[in-house]
Amino acid sequence: MKNLIRLIKYARPYWGLLIISGISLLAITALNLVSPLLIKELIAIITNNLNATSMQRIWNLAIILTATYIARGVFRYLNNYLSHVAAWKLVADMRVIVYDHLQKLSLRYYHDKQTGQLMSRTTNDTATFEALIAHAVPDLITNILTIAGVTIILFFINPYLALLTLIPIPFLIFGGWLFAKKIQPNFRKAQSTLAELNATLQDNISGMKEIQVFNQQPREKKKIQKRAQGYTDSVLHALKLSAVFHPSVEAISSFGTVIVVGFGGWLALRQSLNISDIVAFLLFLNLFYQPVTTLARVTEDLQQSIAGADRVFEVLDTEPDIKDSPNAIQVSNVKGEIIFKDVSFHYIQESPVLQGINFVAKPGQMIALVGPTGVGKTTLISLMARFYDPVTGSILLDGKDLRDITLSSLRNQISIVLQDVFLFNGSVADNIAYGSKEASMEDIIRAAKVARAHEFILELPEGYDTVIGERGVKLSGGQKQRLSIARAVLRNTPILILDEATASVDVETEAKIQQAIQELAGSRTIIVIAHRLSTVKRADNILVIKEGTIVESGTHEELLYANGLYKQLCDVQFQVQD
Repeated sequence: MKNLIRLIKYARPYWGLLIISGISLLAITALNLVSPLLIKELIAIITNNLNATSMQRIWNLAIILTATYIARGVFRYLNNYLSHVAAWKLVADMRVIVYDHLQKLSLRYYHDKQTGQLMSRTTNDTATFEALIAHAVPDLITNILTIAGVTIILFFINPYLALLTLIPIPFLIFGGWLFAKKIQPNFRKAQSTLAELNATLQDNISGMKEIQVFNQQPREKKKIQKRAQGYTDSVLHALKLSAVFHPSVEAISSFGTVIVVGFGGWLALRQSLNISDIVAFLLFLNLFYQPVTTLARVTEDLQQSIAGADRVFEVLDTEPDIKDSPNAIQVSNVKGEIIFKDVSFHYIQESPVLQGINFVAKPGQMIALVGPTGVGKTTLISLMARFYDPVTGSILLDGKDLRDITLSSLRNQISIVLQDVFLFNGSVADNIAYGSKEASMEDIIRAAKVARAHEFILELPEGYDTVIGERGVKLSGGQKQRLSIARAVLRNTPILILDEATASVDVETEAKIQQAIQELAGSRTIIVIAHRLSTVKRADNILVIKEGTIVESGTHEELLYANGLYKQLCDVQFQVQD
């Protein structure tokens, strides 16, 4: 219940709506109790000696009953609408809160998470809160108040008969407790299997090209079928328990009516209970057991909401590994000096990725990172952007430890062009301007020209307004790469990181991009990762990395003269090109 209480706190902005809805619930409960009393009075009038005022009294009862039904309709509207408004607004808020928290979590969190799983927690699990706020909680309050009110009235009419009607209650309470204990794990499992289905769907839709090219449609269809069937089986198992529980509740509660008919009839024959009282008793008894039966459904809604809340708060309770320190400062207009001091890092304890990294990148210098695949080059630039923190050592920006700088202001100083370019489903201009809020069209075009992208953009159907599709599916790899470079250029930050920026382009385009990089050299600190060594020939300092350590450093000419690993890489690469 702790998570449900937390959820109620998140609904604080809508407590006003919920209070009005709650008042309406109280009114509905009170009005529901009025109708049987009016019918009891009607029967008393009819069964007693009629006189000249009897008809007037009947008309008065009809008017009051009409007003009762109209008022109940108005209050039911207020309750239903306002509770749903509060519920769906809470769902929307929680989706934003979960998404915003996901943005704060470090990349390490995503290493073993599927996108579809997280999407399910953001959309499906939060949707269960609507049933809680709009149905379960209002029904719970109404039913408890109705049971309490009816119980008082029944004892007022006939205490002995009222006591007998309570005989089924302990059995119903025990059954409800047993049902809740059994069904909650099933609903949690159902939510989990739905997340697995979403995760598989997301993976398959993203990888549709690979599925088709390798003719794996039948295999993937079976996988989706298995996930869909797993979700269906989990839901059906929970519903099977419900199908047993609900009729059991109705059967047990019906014994109360049997008791009233038998014992109440006996009392009526003995003149201990008049007809109007026994009719009222039966009417109130229906009001008494109906909430008890409804509580079973409320229990089901509560269990679904609890399962959803548990999964949502599991995300919200995850603390980000990388966050601002209490005394973190904001930086701006930095010069761009980067110093690595004895930096070591690992993802897994026993498998070091970087060991004892030391180097200095002075403002305006171009530093190149080269070496075989998997030696930690990309990890090194991830540490610069503070996607991770070093296990030992420190990284300084203009003499300040990155851990003492706010994440927001640090990343405002860095632009990164990744090998795996991600573009959004928007226009070319929107993608170039992503990260540069106040960029004009002239600025966008200027950045595109620097990245040698302007010419191909003009050839697109709508130029800079062309929508490029999800992940830039309508563009070639080289075109996406150049848009990514234009995006980084437009940000105009003092540090520019290029991770295989020319990996997906042809030789001619590579030459143009190299020219663009040279134009930027000297105006900002540039860190370049490249397997194509022609890209790094003009770097001020080339760091050769092997097995997580820097084994050589120097200019292109110096490293060739040293006749080490760098020369071997150059010989192999240029020999292959020849």
